[in-house]
Amino acid sequence: MKDMIDTESQDQLTFRKPETEDGSNIWELIKACKPLDENSMYCNLIQCDHFADTCILAERDGVPVGWISGYILPDAPDTLFVWQVAVSEDARGLGLGGRMLDKLLSRDDMKDVLKLQTTITRDNDASWGLFRSLAERHDGVLSDEPHFKKDDHFDGEHATEHMVTIRFPAPVAQVA
Repeated sequence: MKDMIDTESQDQLTFRKPETEDGSNIWELIKACKPLDENSMYCNLIQCDHFADTCILAERDGVPVGWISGYILPDAPDTLFVWQVAVSEDARGLGLGGRMLDKLLSRDDMKDVLKLQTTITRDNDASWGLFRSLAERHDGVLSDEPHFKKDDHFDGEHATEHMVTIRFPAPVAQVA
């Protein structure tokens, strides 16, 4: 099922669940979105195959321009963990990250989701803005705490990742 939206520039954006054939294109998109962590192509293929219901792909004229990978936490079926958000340089400034999150959370597959979690480094202003805006749009409460620590988990090689939790008053899928 594809959902079309006309952007201000009259380009057609399509939002959909990924399919296994999308794995390599998603891998290429992520590689082009520095400084995102690159996973293996196989990882992106598995995300498209096993986690399609909790991921979203945005395309412009059939070309991937946005991607969100996520999954429902195994021990918390009311929590969506967002693993990665990628927006191509060509699609920045369109509010695409927020649109993808809204589309993803409004799916029937998300009808039980009351919380969203993700990890963000302190210096990632774009991600903080994206998730604060999501919380505001849906009357959610955002909190954060250090989770994966620079010295304890990354051997001093990566900044501390803060666990960001947004608690929604009701599932976004029911509100949308």
